[in-house]
Amino acid sequence: GGGFIGAFGIIKIKDGKITLLETHDLSNFDGRIPDIVEPPYPMKEALRIKSWKLRDSNFSPDFSENAKKAEEFYYMGEGKEKFDAVIGITASTLESILKITGPIEVTGYPGTYNSENALISLEYQVEKAFEEQGIERGERKSIITDLAKEIEKRIFALSVSQKIELASLMIRDLKQKDIQLFFKDENLQNITKTAGWDGNVDKDWKNDYFMISDANLGAFKSDYYVKRALDYTVDFTGEKAIARLKISYNHTAKKKDWMTRDYLTYLRVYVPEGSWFIGGTDFSNPQFGNEFGKKYSGEIVKVPIGTKKTVELTYSLPDTIDAENYMLKIQKQAGISDVPVAVHIIGKNGIRRDFSYTMNEDIVVE
Repeated sequence: GGGFIGAFGIIKIKDGKITLLETHDLSNFDGRIPDIVEPPYPMKEALRIKSWKLRDSNFSPDFSENAKKAEEFYYMGEGKEKFDAVIGITASTLESILKITGPIEVTGYPGTYNSENALISLEYQVEKAFEEQGIERGERKSIITDLAKEIEKRIFALSVSQKIELASLMIRDLKQKDIQLFFKDENLQNITKTAGWDGNVDKDWKNDYFMISDANLGAFKSDYYVKRALDYTVDFTGEKAIARLKISYNHTAKKKDWMTRDYLTYLRVYVPEGSWFIGGTDFSNPQFGNEFGKKYSGEIVKVPIGTKKTVELTYSLPDTIDAENYMLKIQKQAGISDVPVAVHIIGKNGIRRDFSYTMNEDIVVE
């Protein structure tokens, strides 16, 4: 959660065939939603908005919560359709699809979209190029519908081997949370949960755990330029197990432009319930809470363009987590990938074990 929703689509499928495919620009749709829902604290503080709407509904780290909230806002905006499922996709999924379909041209728009340039080119089209082309602002995201229809044609024309390759990439994207699924049907949702495709916070895990959740509050696409790294140490040599988590940000953009500014995020760190936060750096005004069977600390963090920042948290773990039966689960946030992770476990005898990973999926350390 935490990503801005620029557009949403409605798909109807009957007998295995798509009978309806349409997209909606949230800038237009949100105008129908009355200004009656108070936004969460960080949005109110950083964005100075008076009302919470569909474009910002993707705030929770738990996709099921976001799906329900998005549907709630949809009906507040006088939406009429009844949904069987909600599917969340990140921009990376478009790259995956274009790797198989090959480059695509969209009638009425300049340029070609391929797996290398699609994200930046599409963003430029809906943010800047539409003005040069004389397209009204309210229609600037119509290209998404047109592109989706071209992709649909290409997919149906793929060979069997290409469709198998595409299915493999879609399964990878599901594992990496670039695609997340929420079904109204309980049996389908249970299957999705078992496969790890629901994008939800793991409420059943009882050992050590952490998840970081960034919510971009900058109203720009600075996330594209922000690289992260995680360093986690758990020390069992004292009376209580002490955990230290370092979250490093590197804003690699060189200057301000139409796409990026200083990175402003609401950082939430979820840890085992019963943990006790001891201290931290760059956490001057933290908010604490409990949800999803976890405890969290939240703080607004700013990373100026071209700079690096490390946020550090120290906390004690609950007594139920011991060195003899220790396991750690690190849950990945949707939309963030290739994150270097270092884990250090110091046993009661002082012996240290070190692990290193590149996080593209959830990680379990045993």
